Amino acid sequence: MIVGVGVDMIEIERVVHACEREHFLKKIFSEQEIGQMDAKRRRAASDFAGKEAVVKALGTGFSGIEASEIEILRREDGSPYVVLQGKASKKAEELCIRDWKISITNTKELVTAFVVAST
Repeated sequence: MIVGVGVDMIEIERVVHACEREHFLKKIFSEQEIGQMDAKRRRAASDFAGKEAVVKALGTGFSGIEASEIEILRREDGSPYVVLQGKASKKAEELCIRDWKISITNTKELVTAFVVAST
């Protein structure tokens, strides 16, 4: 059963620019996410949009949940998946969410992430 859906669209350059600040990068992204980003940090925009879509599916926004508690990682084939920790994981458990589907697409200027949370 679907518990929540979330979608987010963001300007890639806005996130790339924010990642120039080390504080932003380390506050928002895990070491594993940073390791999977390309040199230009375009992947950061995809991951950030994914995080936003996840908190929308949880129905919380970032209220009480840190962005770093949500990881958007990639399988060997490049497909994204969601990993939750801390308060984000606890909220998902409260909602009986057991499965996350995430789709991310981008153009030259924008990235969109769509998430479905289900039991």
